[in-house]
Amino acid sequence: IGSHSAETDSQTEWTDVQKKIIPWKHSTPSLDLEMAFQDRAAKLGKSNSGLIVVASLIDKPTNLGGLCRTSEIFGASALVVGSLHYIQDKQFQHLSVSAEQWLPLVEVKPCQLVDYLQQKKTEGYTIIGVEQTAKSFDLTEYCFPEKSLLLLGNEHEGIPANLIHHLDVCVEIPQQGIIRSLNVHVSGALLIWEYTRQQVIKQKQQK
Repeated sequence: IGSHSAETDSQTEWTDVQKKIIPWKHSTPSLDLEMAFQDRAAKLGKSNSGLIVVASLIDKPTNLGGLCRTSEIFGASALVVGSLHYIQDKQFQHLSVSAEQWLPLVEVKPCQLVDYLQQKKTEGYTIIGVEQTAKSFDLTEYCFPEKSLLLLGNEHEGIPANLIHHLDVCVEIPQQGIIRSLNVHVSGALLIWEYTRQQVIKQKQQK
């Protein structure tokens, strides 16, 4: 009897489980899955977020794929890339896990960035560079405006000097280690999350 009781207790014990849903491995009937995809597709390009992530200077498909996934997960309104051809790259697709299907992607070549940034300024966006400069703000102390454009630098060279002049502000991530640079996808993800966190708090305070 004692053995049976122990077995029953172990079966009724609460256990936490993952609740991640991978679209192409969804177990619901195909009709339900199709409707879920249609609902998601209807929302494409209609994000309430005021965040634009500009990755035109990034040229590694893995970083772009990861940024695409992160931007989609946190509801950015668009991801800007240097070329839409990256979408076809297998490394990009491996990291993005289909996020490019749900996130608006815009092609802006590096040589077009100055004009693009100026245009977004006229639309009311604050142009934020992720870069360590003499006047950069600590991420933990920076308050993101609702309409924020996040410019990420190249993997090796960062943000070129000619573009830094067009930024409204530079934000850097506080670091403790010996190595003084983060992977660009990691840097982007940290700022995307902090923007999202701040906006979520703001929305809660307004309710």
